Amino acid sequence: MVLNLSAVFVLGVAVFFLLRARALPAGAGFVAMLFGFFLASTGAAGPINRGVAAFITALSDLTL
Repeated sequence: MVLNLSAVFVLGVAVFFLLRARALPAGAGFVAMLFGFFLASTGAAGPINRGVAAFITALSDLTL
């Protein structure tokens, strides 16, 4: 069975649980969200997306 998850969903869930556990202050969570939002609108978005895709492909190609 193949499961596809969006990186945005996974990271959003991680930030949600960090905020809920009070491991990340609300202000820092807001700044992290704004940083991601503005980073996505820059020229860095393409290379970051390709790097994450390559990393995930490499992880899926690992065999135990």
